[in-house]
Amino acid sequence: MANTQLPLPLSFSFSLPILTVAFATLSLIIFLLNQRRKAKHLPPSPPSLPIIGHLHLLKPPIHRALDRLTTTYGPLLHLRFGSSLCIVAGSADLAREFLKNNDAVFTNRPSTAASRQFAYNDAGFAFAPFGPYWRFMKRLCMSELLGSHTVAQLRPVRNAEVRSMLNSILSKVKQNEPVNLSKEIIKLTNNEITRMAASTAAGSETEEARELVKQVAEIIGSFNLDDFIGICRGMDLQGLGKRMRDVHSRFDMLLEGIMRGKEEEKRQGKQREMKDLIDILLEVAADENAEIKLTRENIKGFIMDLFTAGSDSSAATIEWALAELINHPDALQKLKDELDQVVGRERLVEETDLPNLPYLNAAMKEAMRLHPAATISHRQSIKEVTVNGYTIPADTSLFVNLWSVNRDPKYWVDPNEFKPERFLEGPTAGLDIKGLNFQLLPFGSGRRGCPGMTLAMQAVPVAVAALVQCFDWKVDGKLDMEEGIGLVSARTRQLVLPVVPRLQPFPAI
Repeated sequence: MANTQLPLPLSFSFSLPILTVAFATLSLIIFLLNQRRKAKHLPPSPPSLPIIGHLHLLKPPIHRALDRLTTTYGPLLHLRFGSSLCIVAGSADLAREFLKNNDAVFTNRPSTAASRQFAYNDAGFAFAPFGPYWRFMKRLCMSELLGSHTVAQLRPVRNAEVRSMLNSILSKVKQNEPVNLSKEIIKLTNNEITRMAASTAAGSETEEARELVKQVAEIIGSFNLDDFIGICRGMDLQGLGKRMRDVHSRFDMLLEGIMRGKEEEKRQGKQREMKDLIDILLEVAADENAEIKLTRENIKGFIMDLFTAGSDSSAATIEWALAELINHPDALQKLKDELDQVVGRERLVEETDLPNLPYLNAAMKEAMRLHPAATISHRQSIKEVTVNGYTIPADTSLFVNLWSVNRDPKYWVDPNEFKPERFLEGPTAGLDIKGLNFQLLPFGSGRRGCPGMTLAMQAVPVAVAALVQCFDWKVDGKLDMEEGIGLVSARTRQLVLPVVPRLQPFPAI
């Protein structure tokens, strides 16, 4: 027995690590039990795989993959992407629950490597955390940058770009060439955004902005391992990190050059009648009494948000609306008749005509219901909350699948069919798209609803109307309506069609 006795100092030094390990093990067990207890209160979930969780289930397009999952497991479910927890909502009632009743909880947007890079970390607006700066920028958007007064003031810019697009199409028609409407439309929306943001931009700068916007949209819409798999962070296995740094650097140089040009004009005492968005932001930045002092990074971050969120989404919506109308000749004819009656055949339709074109507005609502440009509304919880009896932890990502919400069969008859008449008669007549009718959310809802809605509902319908008013298309059968991959839900195949001028003589444009 004596030989089994340990000296006191050695006994103490040996027991300390044992106690430490035991304590750590007990803590881990308690933590896992708590996690398991909490997990019981999470919404349902499909089977997952080690490490990657449910990433293998997200076959593009993502909104359709999520729709299949909510159809199988219920309209509210949870998914794990690597170590990240995500809640998916796929019905109008759940959209109301999250975006209205719990809007104060889901006030942030999930941050990704791409969003941090292109938003100058938190200097931008779209991905900025909820707080004084975000609230200041939201008010500035609504009152000045994207408010009705500024949108109306910049109308001549948009009118000129629509006419330029029509002239470009007409020149190709005269050469008996099929017209790539997709290219014409994206050029239109990029030019509109560029000239509204920076009216002094040279032609070469507009071209460069168009190319950079395309690359930014591709990068932000790409799946990045760094965002979800912890062991991959910093390794840049896909090369996205290098690419986003290069694109960001080029975009930064472009915006910096435009801003310096404007500052030099001001030093020289030059004044222009029409202020663009960068002019407004530079004035706010120079205001010593402003509630928030804007930095150059704030200005560039906001303009980059506007470029990337405004041009591709508007182009996709115009193209979807046009494709749906071409695939539904009766609806297309009704719109032509309305344009002939209200606008006539001697002048070009303008934004001021929109209130007098109810069928156009109905057709646009229906196109945006079926094809919201941003199919998923991304949010993140700032604290733990209970929704429909389930416990959702803080810092949980929320995906409200607007594609599913807008097709909720509880609220729509024939939800997958293109029927503009549903907005002119019956129980859904008169529904607006401002985010208060939760079965119709093409622009999202709540605090993080799209701030560019006023601008979009002027620029997008008038472009569709002008194309319908001025041209006919020769189409054999139905257009392909397959959806592409990316941040914005666009058509997979470009819209290349033989075009015939509809008006003779063609209106002076």
